[in-house]
Amino acid sequence: MILRALAVFIVTLGFAAAAPAQQPRAPGPGNAEFNRFVAGLWKDAQAQGISRRTFDMAFAGVVPDPRVIAATTRQPEQAKPMGAYVASLASPQRAANGLRKEAEWRKLFDAVEKRFGVERWIILAIWGMETSYGAMKDKWDTVRSLSTLAFAKYRGDYFRNELLIALKILQEEHISRDQFLSSWAGAMGQTQFMPKNFMDYAIDFSGDGKRDIWFTVPDVIGSTGNYLQKEGWKHGLPWGFEVAIPKGFDYRKSRATFEEWSALGVKRADGGAYPKTGDGVLFFPTGVPGPGFVITENYHVLREYNNSDAYAISIGHLADRMRGGAPFKTPWPVQATTLPRDDRIALQKRLAELGYDVKLFNGPITFEQRDFIRAEQVKLGMLPDGHASAALLDKMGIKRQ
Repeated sequence: MILRALAVFIVTLGFAAAAPAQQPRAPGPGNAEFNRFVAGLWKDAQAQGISRRTFDMAFAGVVPDPRVIAATTRQPEQAKPMGAYVASLASPQRAANGLRKEAEWRKLFDAVEKRFGVERWIILAIWGMETSYGAMKDKWDTVRSLSTLAFAKYRGDYFRNELLIALKILQEEHISRDQFLSSWAGAMGQTQFMPKNFMDYAIDFSGDGKRDIWFTVPDVIGSTGNYLQKEGWKHGLPWGFEVAIPKGFDYRKSRATFEEWSALGVKRADGGAYPKTGDGVLFFPTGVPGPGFVITENYHVLREYNNSDAYAISIGHLADRMRGGAPFKTPWPVQATTLPRDDRIALQKRLAELGYDVKLFNGPITFEQRDFIRAEQVKLGMLPDGHASAALLDKMGIKRQ
């Protein structure tokens, strides 16, 4: 694995893991491979309008950060059992804090809802989960983090492209170099936009002539509303519903209109009614007998924001809790049931070998792939809940990591 090789490479060269991310030590003779990577980046940066002055300023003193490589293997939405993850992020305290922020910025949320058609509770949930409503500050040097991931070829060319866009953000002087901080993966500002997201969706909602997702709350909230609207958010449509499954239900069924789900006996767990029109996908994020959901188009928009089911469920649930919704009724499994990324990729490759239409081998399991899993579960005599489990890999003869 290239990440493991890079980690060994970094340790061998003695890069100081304890050094502050925003103050990396100067490059030395041992950084030849990384220096060649940076030199090779210049041609593409220049083609995108980046000046030599900006490029040199961005990379002054930058070396790979071993802590970034370590962080790729301990993402919280995968390490924790999903129920514990959801409970910690969609907590009563975070919901209460969100209600206070809604009261403080009510006129702003009125304006954002009117312009973008995105409910304030969803924006508040993202704001609260990402940075505790702006209280948590980014501490990682954006260029260093992105260049480390790009150098490692983590997720192919994705982070290389994000790095080039980050240089453009500096070129256009949206933020100063010393303030250009982010998460370990390069997500920036109070609602954590990747550089491309910033260029595509960040707006000047305050009217001061700047797009500032770091320090200006109107721009933070307006940009997040713009992001969700552009990704297809539908006003008034819930993200999804926890459901109760009737006895004798055919778990091969995964897609239906709300009217059909109701007729099949798949009722909302809170006793409420489905929307009069529309459709949803039946989803068991941790497998049966864990909680089941009928999720809507808006759930997919949340997955666009962060391609994690644990994240999307937490956002939707926190938004519901702020509106007075109840906790989930069905207990979550105590143990973690999400497979490691390498195992999920191995499953995707096996599904492709078996003739299923799988073209992305990147880890996140799509809902189409869950239907392929259902088909294999039927063949193997398993309950077809569409969940990628360790037991499924064992029965399919896939060696687990």
